[in-house]
Amino acid sequence: MTKLTKKSMKDAKTFKSRQVFPQDTNHLGTLFGGTMMANIDEIAAICAKKHAGATVVTASTDSVDFLKPIKNGDILTYVAMVSYAGKSSMEVCIQILIEDIYNNDRHLAGLSFLTFVALNEEGKPTAVPEVYPETEEEKWFHDTAEVRVKRRKERREESKKTIDFLSNIKNED
Repeated sequence: MTKLTKKSMKDAKTFKSRQVFPQDTNHLGTLFGGTMMANIDEIAAICAKKHAGATVVTASTDSVDFLKPIKNGDILTYVAMVSYAGKSSMEVCIQILIEDIYNNDRHLAGLSFLTFVALNEEGKPTAVPEVYPETEEEKWFHDTAEVRVKRRKERREESKKTIDFLSNIKNED
């Protein structure tokens, strides 16, 4: 089977809906951040796997922005799409929406970007298809990806310097 060299953003777009229950919330009655992050990682991985047609691993969680409180009883929809594809890596954008089923409305409650790397059968990075946008929303996320990719590379370099520093200092405890 031949791998596609290009895929539209909608080809791998993935949705997950769930209701927030009391065990999902903290002492303020809002969704635990870690619970939301676990759901983000899961749907983003499914989306990346669909785009790559291969096993994927999370390379980084680039950002998780909590925009509105998510409360007990809220119905959430996570929407994931590949917004950028490099040689073997993909940026996945996840929008977290609160669904107001009574007023047929949705509110953006969170936004996240993660990076995934596709792996071959030997566990080595493998090529992924390019991604192209079609809708106005997709074009915006795709067109703004270059800035996020640059920031991600800069942050990764800073992390490497920190790791080198920590590896070279003597244990002061």
